[in-house]
Amino acid sequence: MIRRLLQHFRRINRQRELLGLLNSCGIHTELLGSIVKRHPDGRIVIGRDSHIRGDLVTETSESQIAIGNNVFIGGGSLLDCVVSIEIEDDVLISYQCLLADSDNHSHRYSVRKHDLSDWKDGGRHDWSKTISRPIRLCRGAWVGARSIILKGVTLGEGAVVGAGSVVTHDVAPYTIVAGNPARVIREIPVDER
Repeated sequence: MIRRLLQHFRRINRQRELLGLLNSCGIHTELLGSIVKRHPDGRIVIGRDSHIRGDLVTETSESQIAIGNNVFIGGGSLLDCVVSIEIEDDVLISYQCLLADSDNHSHRYSVRKHDLSDWKDGGRHDWSKTISRPIRLCRGAWVGARSIILKGVTLGEGAVVGAGSVVTHDVAPYTIVAGNPARVIREIPVDER
């Protein structure tokens, strides 16, 4: 009994710590993952009735993660934001998914060869040398386990990403995609929406 009570209080204290890192959080939202603001001006906003088990990371002062109402983000998932990651209402993101709105390193070796030494020398990284574009998951989208959503992708309303997929291009509303790279499997008929 005492052990369960202590676990409960630890969980409450952990949630309070996480809530302190958010710019806004709706009622009945549970935070069980982690929040890392690598720049204090990065913004994270979460709506109501959501359940966040994944990790939310803002890299720059421009980083904005906006999560709507009734959103689930599974354990082991990572949202790594340089510019913008927007997740609308009723979205499901399964476990061990990655959403990255940036390449994180330059494609050019002459530029990225200094990245490790820059990190060792105070953790600075020049984000202007990497390509970044916003990610948007529209209402009702579902991302299957261990999928990767890359920079610049929009998942349309009700879109479904099959487990283990790598999404490099926009997905039309009510369309199922799967594979690496993700390809259209089929459109979801009106009577299944």
